[in-house]
Amino acid sequence: MTTAVRSSPLALTVLALLQYQPLHPYGVQRLIREWGKDQVVNVGQRAGLYRTMERLLAAGLIAVRETGRDALYPERTVYEVTDAGRETAHEWLDDMLAGPKNEFPEFPAALSLLTMLTPDVIAKALRRRAGSLEVAVAAHEEVLDRERQSGSPSILTLESDYLRTVAAAELDWVRRIVADLEEGRLAWTAEELYAKAAEAGTEDAGTHGAPEDSRR
Repeated sequence: MTTAVRSSPLALTVLALLQYQPLHPYGVQRLIREWGKDQVVNVGQRAGLYRTMERLLAAGLIAVRETGRDALYPERTVYEVTDAGRETAHEWLDDMLAGPKNEFPEFPAALSLLTMLTPDVIAKALRRRAGSLEVAVAAHEEVLDRERQSGSPSILTLESDYLRTVAAAELDWVRRIVADLEEGRLAWTAEELYAKAAEAGTEDAGTHGAPEDSRR
């Protein structure tokens, strides 16, 4: 009997690497970093990797291949992917490719609450973000150049190309918003915001009925 396990980028990566070869958790973490998968998968804490592999094991998607010993690591369990794991990995990959998901990242959440700050404070923060994005774009371009110079097939450079493209697009957007703030095209007043909030409250009351106190 298997236990259901939710898909995640880390779980999918573990299944993919174990299709490449049987590995112990440290070997999985090492390959993730050597192959640059840490750009897209959070493997900063090995405890998270161990928990993911435990869930995959409980679900029957991976199995213990052997337990070995050496001087540095007294006991090291090597895992391999099962047939169910291969099938599940293919299903997860197809779903992740075809179905966009709302992952609730921090940046859009912060954008939705910008009216807590003044335009100059927002512009200052976004200029800092633009600086970080410039560094990120340059780093992604460096990785892409290195991959191409090494003769890597294009299929192996898609994730780097995607990350560079997304970071560059966000950088362009952030620069535009900063310019709009600095030149006064993006502006608001407290009166406008209060009026809009009151309007929204009226619409909500009309939809759901009068407040409870007024019905007594």
